[in-house]
Amino acid sequence: MTRDPAKLDVVLIPGLLNDGDLWRDQISGLSDIARCWVGDMTQAATLRACAESILAKAPDRFALVGFSLGGFVAQDIMRIAPHRVSHLALLDTSIKPDTPERAAQRRALVRAARMPGKFHGFGDRLLSSYLHPDHLTDDLLASRVRAMTERLGPEVFARQSEFERLDGADVLRHAHCPVLILCGENDLITPLQDHKEMAFLSESATLVVVPHSGHLTPLENPAFVTHALRQFLLG
Repeated sequence: MTRDPAKLDVVLIPGLLNDGDLWRDQISGLSDIARCWVGDMTQAATLRACAESILAKAPDRFALVGFSLGGFVAQDIMRIAPHRVSHLALLDTSIKPDTPERAAQRRALVRAARMPGKFHGFGDRLLSSYLHPDHLTDDLLASRVRAMTERLGPEVFARQSEFERLDGADVLRHAHCPVLILCGENDLITPLQDHKEMAFLSESATLVVVPHSGHLTPLENPAFVTHALRQFLLG
């Protein structure tokens, strides 16, 4: 297949218990300007192994977009091969390492998930912390989230939960490419204030706040997120 040199190569990295369906609308909406590829977060046992696996399959140079846990993977890619990244977009994520308390909570969740009959994925209670209140009655949106959870299952959840979240402040301070920091205005998982602090660390960063959205911005307000990525990639 002939590659269109006018199109950008874009690597999209989903979050915890997300697969390519997270990016369905962005892949379609950017198809005229970008060749999009979704990084596989489901097989690696560590954050570094995940980053190296994605790099091994990625184009020589690409724009990098990481959502939530995928944002931590994107940061590690920047530690390994910053010269290969033309643009860095971090969506609804964090640069903060886990506290000992949070790491212990994750280990407890992993133990529970591996017990027979105990893994329920994204139930109503968990969805209420991930979605904007106005989206809690959106059955189609909820079904997409739950379908990803069911496809990936408890073992993927366990592996991803055990990724060690590293401090990413230096990644942003030393980023020499354009940086987009994007966050839902009602994100309860990775709050907007944290993203403001992230944007402050990078001289090349642009902060975008997604209206009418919680944590799952690519699903909750897909047109806005697609437009923001388009403007960022073409800018």
